[in-house]
Amino acid sequence: MFGCKCIDGSYMKKLLFVFIGFIWIGSVWSQTLKESIFREVEIRIDTSVFSFSKNAVSDDEGNEALAFIYENEDEVAEVSLIPNGPFSPEQIILLPSGDFDILDSLYRVDDQYKFKVRFRDLTNSGFLKFIFHLQKSHDVQVIGEIPLLPCTQTRASLLTIDNELFIGEEKVFDVVVSNPDNIRFSGEWTEGDKIDYRLEKQDNRLKLFVIPNELGSHTVSLPLKVKKPLYDAALNKVSYQLSPLEHTFFVKTSRLKFLSVDKREITLDDDTRSEGVEFILDNTPLLQMNKTYRLENNEEPGGTLIAEIITRSPMANNRVLCLLRAYNYHRTADGYLYIKDGDEPRFITNFSITPKTSISAISVLREGNDWVKNVTLHPGEIVEIKIEGEALHKADFYFEDLLDITGDTLVRGETEFIYKLKVPVDIAKKRLNLYNHSSPTGFYFNVREYAEPRAFDYIYVNYGDINRMVSNIRGPVLYNKGIRDVIISFNGDRIDSDTKLYGRQHLQIDFRITGPKNELIDMRTLENIIVCPSAKSPRYAFYDKDKCTNDEISLNKYIRRNTNDLEDWSRIEITIRHDPDKYDGEGQQKRLEIVLKKNYKLDIDVSFPAGLITVSQDSENGDNLAYSNLYGISMAMVAQFSFYHPDKIAKLRPYRVGAGFLALDAFNFQSDKQDLAFVLLGSIYPSSRDRKLSFPLYVGCGFQFRAQKWMLLIGPGISIKL
Repeated sequence: MFGCKCIDGSYMKKLLFVFIGFIWIGSVWSQTLKESIFREVEIRIDTSVFSFSKNAVSDDEGNEALAFIYENEDEVAEVSLIPNGPFSPEQIILLPSGDFDILDSLYRVDDQYKFKVRFRDLTNSGFLKFIFHLQKSHDVQVIGEIPLLPCTQTRASLLTIDNELFIGEEKVFDVVVSNPDNIRFSGEWTEGDKIDYRLEKQDNRLKLFVIPNELGSHTVSLPLKVKKPLYDAALNKVSYQLSPLEHTFFVKTSRLKFLSVDKREITLDDDTRSEGVEFILDNTPLLQMNKTYRLENNEEPGGTLIAEIITRSPMANNRVLCLLRAYNYHRTADGYLYIKDGDEPRFITNFSITPKTSISAISVLREGNDWVKNVTLHPGEIVEIKIEGEALHKADFYFEDLLDITGDTLVRGETEFIYKLKVPVDIAKKRLNLYNHSSPTGFYFNVREYAEPRAFDYIYVNYGDINRMVSNIRGPVLYNKGIRDVIISFNGDRIDSDTKLYGRQHLQIDFRITGPKNELIDMRTLENIIVCPSAKSPRYAFYDKDKCTNDEISLNKYIRRNTNDLEDWSRIEITIRHDPDKYDGEGQQKRLEIVLKKNYKLDIDVSFPAGLITVSQDSENGDNLAYSNLYGISMAMVAQFSFYHPDKIAKLRPYRVGAGFLALDAFNFQSDKQDLAFVLLGSIYPSSRDRKLSFPLYVGCGFQFRAQKWMLLIGPGISIKL
């Protein structure tokens, strides 16, 4: 039904095995390549159902595709798949495509898988297919394709009012077509027929232009080819050819004899107006030699003078060599030209007199943008070029060193041409000329290197022992080790790739260093930093490498105070931005903040515990514990450890631990409870802020030197931080 490819981890072993037994397993390998994911595929459009088993058609090379009939360009279809194995919906993935939108994702109903899509522009879509990815196992993957062939029942007929034509008279008829976009035609005139004709599309309507050349009754047979074929479901066959449109016309002589000319179009310029141009006209006994005739656009007297014809000499093939001087524009579709002797019409003819090809404007269109007059191009990009002017249909434009990939659907007219061009990625010229018939037009395109701001994934910062990608750093970085230096480096390999070019990167870097109390220590701004792509870039040989800054940038080189001398909780702020002057303010910006973190700190605290309760061993009965009465105001001097919150900047936890000396009941000099003790204290503070004066709760133990005994204590107090 459709081909697939398998990929697994033992591919090299299989390749060796195939090489050894190539002849013996040739047929088996062929079957493996033709393995199918699904044994049946159905497409339901409205009330019609098409299946691969019944509606598959083959081309001349034997490739099969599922044919289905559509009426609208954006048909909605429900697709049903019957797999060849017990696969879960998670194993099968329908890959996205620009030819359709997925409305309903793949889901399972009984033994079938279903999904719904809306097609896009079916008439102009080519190589339409569904592509599936099947994960059979951890090591085996299958890519499967279901080729599709959209068909539509295009109908055409010729709408005529009368059957009479006159020699040399151009006449236009409507061709009624159900889908004009599906008709293929060249737009060129036939030559040498009794009735010449051509097709043209105007306002989404098909027009048939005819010019009779011989008298009598003649039949025009118009063959029509289509882009999307007709489908006969009964015979399961497709056809790209419609039944020819045939119509019989009666060709008569004109009231005035029609004289044909050898040129269908003449350019009006200074030379043809003053010097004239030679051309050949049909001969007739009534045409006098060496006589000047007027060409007007009206049979009646007083018509607009279009040109003058001066007959020179007869030729052997019943033709006359003439000289024509043109004065006004004329097109064959505007009507006949009357050859007059004075005000009296003698003959009729018809040809176009058009202006010289001239270009008034050139615009460039990039995907996702609007037309702009800026004709600057970049290496490797694909753009549409619109040329506006006069008489462009006579031009043969050539773009120097650019690849013309224009399709048949782009505009080609008298006043506007649209081309689709690709700029080679290895183009070396900085200026590309536009030629018309090998002559310069005076218009040209400038080629400039890309100057697009790239995300900062090529910039690294090192403030410790490893390089960290700038684009991956989020929020303030709390670093609890010493920072010897901050190094910023660049990886030019990441700027350009084979598929996307960014060009040289113009940067500015701001450094700002503040102390633990947010006081400013130093600040610097580095400008004109240019980072160039490395030699891996396809454009490396063409970049201007002057002033490139691919070396590392050391912060200590630019500040007065080295980073290893900074105090705890100092901050290093680094702001990297694209130079706004180079990118018209459209660049990116990244701000990094490195904070010198500390896990704890050691302070000497003087506090005044009051109302302490102590528990110690009874001096009279060693087996019992003695509880003291409430002490008066004591005095403690403790070396105390404070602990910072690990996820907050300079935020202390509400508890501390320390060791020092405690003078019990220090300010009551008549008390017998006075004593000096060595204590281990833990204190709980009502606020986590680092204040000079606070009221903590103390819990701890110690040894009383006077009473010579151990004790436990608890109580409030007043703390003063020195």
